[in-house]
Order: sequence, then structure tokens, then C-alpha cells
Amino acid sequence: MSNEDTADLEEKLIVRNTRYEDIEGIIKMNQLGFGNPEIAFKREHFESQLSIFPEGQMCIEYKGEIIGSCSSIIVNFDDYGVNHTFSQIADDGFIRNHNPNGENLYGIEVVVHPDYRHMKIGRRLYEARREICRKFNLKSILFGGRIPNYHNHANNFSAEQYVEQVIKRNLYDPVLTFQLMNDFELIKVMPNYLAKDEASLEYATLMEWKNSEYIADMNERYQQSLPVRITAVQYNINPISSFEEFAAQCEYYVNASSRIRSNMVVFPEAFTMQLQSFLNEKVPSKQVRQLTSYLDEYKELFSDLAIRYSINIVAGSNFVQKGDSLYHAVFLFHRNGKVDKQYKLHISPYEKKWWGIHPGNELKVFDTDCGKVSMLLGYDALFPEVARLAVNRGADILVTPFTASDKQGSLRIKHCAQARAIENQVFVVTAGSIGNLTQVYHMNNQNAQSGIYSPIDYDLSENGVVSECAPNVETMVVGKVDLELLRRNRLNGTVTPLRDRRSDLYQVKMKDEETKTAQHQ
Repeated sequence: MSNEDTADLEEKLIVRNTRYEDIEGIIKMNQLGFGNPEIAFKREHFESQLSIFPEGQMCIEYKGEIIGSCSSIIVNFDDYGVNHTFSQIADDGFIRNHNPNGENLYGIEVVVHPDYRHMKIGRRLYEARREICRKFNLKSILFGGRIPNYHNHANNFSAEQYVEQVIKRNLYDPVLTFQLMNDFELIKVMPNYLAKDEASLEYATLMEWKNSEYIADMNERYQQSLPVRITAVQYNINPISSFEEFAAQCEYYVNASSRIRSNMVVFPEAFTMQLQSFLNEKVPSKQVRQLTSYLDEYKELFSDLAIRYSINIVAGSNFVQKGDSLYHAVFLFHRNGKVDKQYKLHISPYEKKWWGIHPGNELKVFDTDCGKVSMLLGYDALFPEVARLAVNRGADILVTPFTASDKQGSLRIKHCAQARAIENQVFVVTAGSIGNLTQVYHMNNQNAQSGIYSPIDYDLSENGVVSECAPNVETMVVGKVDLELLRRNRLNGTVTPLRDRRSDLYQVKMKDEETKTAQHQ
């Protein structure tokens, strides 16, 4: 076709539901499209499909001619399993087993007129099928796809090997290659699927597209957005003279966050070191141990604030004494009164040298009314493995309270937070402190730029920044993150690193490296 013909085609294509008067045209097109009339549907098949599930039958009309069509049925796929045949799941094409209460759309035929291939007719039919899936709030689209070029390679490859070569783009198959390019994923290769399909040697590929807008046990067509408003406090570590002053400064931020209806407020790492401005201890290791005596007051304060202002509070961090060992812990105070804590897993060089902090050994993911939350305290954010583990366990939001004594330290946290957001398709919140306490080690100079970060994609953020404050000013960062958009992004984002990760490769490599290290030692 010329460019002129293409433009004309684009203007006059009509995508619509199939009607009874279209049947003869579709039959002629199918016989041309399949090249094997034996496997094409007959009139009685189309009439049965239209009488049982008319909404699932689509066609494309151009200048009064049908140039593409597709047929579908709703089923509960679990009733059939991955070893079904076409005859079983499509009722030999009559679809009398159509289940209007089923959870999956099953495609039983897609045909494009040979004269109009390479004109995106197939893509339009696939999109029409996706619209049906969304309209009926179905989990996914599945079908058994033909592999019509397989007979040319059967002497060299098994069906599974042939499919693998097509997936790797070493071989081309007009059907399977097209399906892969339209975001369908292979589940398995099925033998004896479609009788008399000589080109495929009766093999088929079970393919699936998951509907990111599916809502379990709800009647609405689309999932409501699930926004969470978060406040990150860039806290000023200024001198105070009592615990009451510390409490008043914290309450100011909690109150301000509650008034703007934030669901969660996050304070920085080690901000309880502000109490040292009136405790007058000079030895760093004794300073942090002295703070453990305020743990009960700290917990009572934030439990009360969380309940009274009806807001979840990540109350920075405090120090916990267990026997002779000292730990650094971040606390989460739920607005329903529950309290959770996460011990810091990676201890920074200065914490080891000056404070004698011990690492925790368990990463936790907490259920909240804001989604699943994991807390990576300061230095933990620099380790990608921890974030990946948290997301694998269901985390939607990673919270990183941090402290940094210089610009480099602050930038490390910022850039790692953005990397974790992209790598894991997750929201990341950072909260740091500013100001200085000249008599307190590691608090004599503070540097921070707090922010809320997301994956970079059209529906989320063009630069990965939901909200971010200016460096080194006392302020609050407020941003809204949408957990439903995040869920969809993980399924159908422009890139899907969470889904595409090669855990099989990483685990093998890690074990090899561990073995080599042990041998060298």
C-alpha cells in the first residue's frame, strides 16, 4: 500500500462488534487468512458465538469489507488448567460453556485479511479484546496461539526449543512474534491443542496478558485510586533545654501534617540526639547509651501523638539496649495504637567506631492503612539487596530516615533512594535533619535534602520526584503517592524491572562468589 492508501485506511477503519450480516465476509476472510479451511470456523460457529456472547466478538470494517475479526469467551481458567485442548475450552468453537461469572477472557480466534497485514489490524483487534477484558473486570486474557512456522523447523527443534528461539528473536513466527510484541507472556507450550493444524503440528503456545485494572470481588469497572499523602520532616536539630521542648517541636510537625490530612509523617534518623543539648555528656559512646533511658518517654510521646492526631508516625530512630549490646532502631507508631520497630541492619563506620552499635538481623515489612511499609534506616538505603528483599515481601513504600554530616552523605542517600525506587518500582521517602549541636559528635553539622521519590514513568513522575524540598532549610515535604498506579506500573510499565529481574542468575553468581571467597580465605 502507498502512504496515501495508509492515510485513507486510518481514516475509514471501523472497529466494532460483529453482527450476523458480517458472517459471510468473515468466513471468506478466515479461509484466506488461515490458508487451511479445515480449521476455520463455519457459519454455525459464528451464529452460536453471537447468540451467547455478542460483546466478545469484534471485527474491523474498511470500505464495507471485513478485514479483521476476533472471537472470545469468558471462562474460569482454573476449571481447565494449562493442559487443555482447543476443543475443551472453546466447545469446538460454539462457546456453549461461556461463563458470564468467569474471571478470564479466552481468545479463540484472531484473523487478519492477508491484503491488510502489516497495517496494525491485529494490534487493533488485540486492543479491542483488552477493552472487553477491562469492561467485564476480568483478571486476564489467555489463548492458545498457533506457531505456523514450526513445521519448517521441526527437524531441528522440539516445539519448546522452537518457541524459545522465537522468544530470543533468533527465529520469526508470524503469530508468536506478534503476540510477544503485544505484551503477552508465555505460560507453556501445549501439544495436541488444535486438531488438523498441520503448520503448527498441533502445538500451541499458552499466552497471557494480565489486566492491571482488575478488581477482585468488586463490581466497579475500574479500581479507585489509592492515594497516600505523606509528610517528610526536614527537622532542625537546634539546642533545647528539656524533653518537653523536644516533644513540643515534634508535636508541631505532627499537628501540621494532620491538618493537611497526611496519612503518614516521617522524622529523621537519630533526631533524638537533640536531647543531648541539655544532658551534657561528652563521650560519644556514653551519649547514645544515655538516650536509651528516654526510650519509654519517647514511645509514650509518639504513641499519644499518633492516636490523638490520627496519623501514622515514623518517629525517626532511637537507641535500644539489649543486655550489653546497643542497637539503632526506627519506630513506626500506627494511628490505631500499634507500635512496630526495625533494627538497623547495616552499621556505618562511624556508628561502629564511636558508638559501638550492633546490627539487627531481620528485615520486616509492616502492614499499615497506607499499604505495606518497610523502613531502611540511613545506611541501609545504600544496599540494593535490602530494598529488593523488602519489595519481594510486598512493600509498597520504603521509608528512609537518615542523617548526614556533609553534602556528599546527603546526596548518597538521595541518589540511592531514587535508584531503589526505579529498580524496585516502589515509592521511597527520605527525611533528614539540619542544624547543629556543637557539643554532640556527628551532630555538629547536619546536611539534608528530604524527598519523596517514585519510579520514572508516564503515570507516576517524569523525573522520579514526587516532592522534594530545598537543601538545608527547616521545612516539611508533602507528596501524594498512589498505590493503585504503582500496582499497574509493576504490571504494565514502560519498563518492568521488578518483573524482569534474573533472580536465577543472581543467586547462582552470588553462590559462586561466596565459594571463591571461602576458597581464598
